[in-house]
Amino acid sequence: MAVLEVKDLVVNYGLIQAIKGISFEIEEGELVALIGANGAGKTTILHTITGLIQPKAGTIIYNGQDITKIPGYKIVSLGMSHVPEGRRVFANLTVMENLKMGAYTRKDKKEIEETLKTVFEHFPRLEERKNQAAGTLSGGEQQMLAMGRALMSKPKMLLLDEPSMGLSPLMVKEVFSIIDYCHKEGITILLVEQNAKMALNYADRAYVLETGNITLSGDAKDILNNDQVKKAYLGV
Repeated sequence: MAVLEVKDLVVNYGLIQAIKGISFEIEEGELVALIGANGAGKTTILHTITGLIQPKAGTIIYNGQDITKIPGYKIVSLGMSHVPEGRRVFANLTVMENLKMGAYTRKDKKEIEETLKTVFEHFPRLEERKNQAAGTLSGGEQQMLAMGRALMSKPKMLLLDEPSMGLSPLMVKEVFSIIDYCHKEGITILLVEQNAKMALNYADRAYVLETGNITLSGDAKDILNNDQVKKAYLGV
C-alpha cells in the first residue's frame, strides 16, 4: 500500500515553474531516494509535501488522506516528520530542549521518555551534551540533533533533506547508519541527497529529478548502475 502518493504536482515561484506536474509514490516501509543536481527542485518537493509551500496544482495523499492544503504543523501530528536542509536546530535552546520540542505533539510522558532513551542510545554524543546550547555543537552533532528531534515525534514517515551536507566522511557514515536503522525499524523514508552513490546504496527505489521533471525511476541498484546517472551524478 502506498503511504505517500504525489499526483501531477505543480509548484511555482512567481512566474517560474519549479515543479512541472510530477507524480510518484512511496510504499509503506520503503526507503526512496530523490536525486538530482542543485536547483532541480528536490527541496521544493519536500517543502510542498510537508505543507510549507502550497502547490499550484496536483494532490498529495498520505495514508489515504488528502494533505495538499493541510498546514505543516498539523501534518506532523499525522506521523510525518521533516529533517530540513541545514539542520535548523534551535541554537539558543539546549540539546534536551530541542529534543523535547520534537515530541510536542505527543501526550504520553512515559512513551516520550522511552523514545528519548532510544535516541540517546543511537546518539550517545547528544546525551553527553544534553545541557549544552545546540548552537555550540559541531555540524555533525547538529545533524544528529535534527534527526533525533525528528525521531522524538515517533514518525511513521521521515523526509530527510541533504542529511550528509557539509559532514566529514566518518560522520556521513554515522548518519547513514541511523537512516539504515530507521529503515529497518519500518519507518517509511523519502531521502533527498547530493551524495547520490551513498543514497542509492541504501535506498530500495529512486527517482531522478531534472529541472522540475522526473526523468528516471526504478530500483535503486539499477539506477546506481545506469550509465547516464553515473556520468551525471557519480562522476564515473
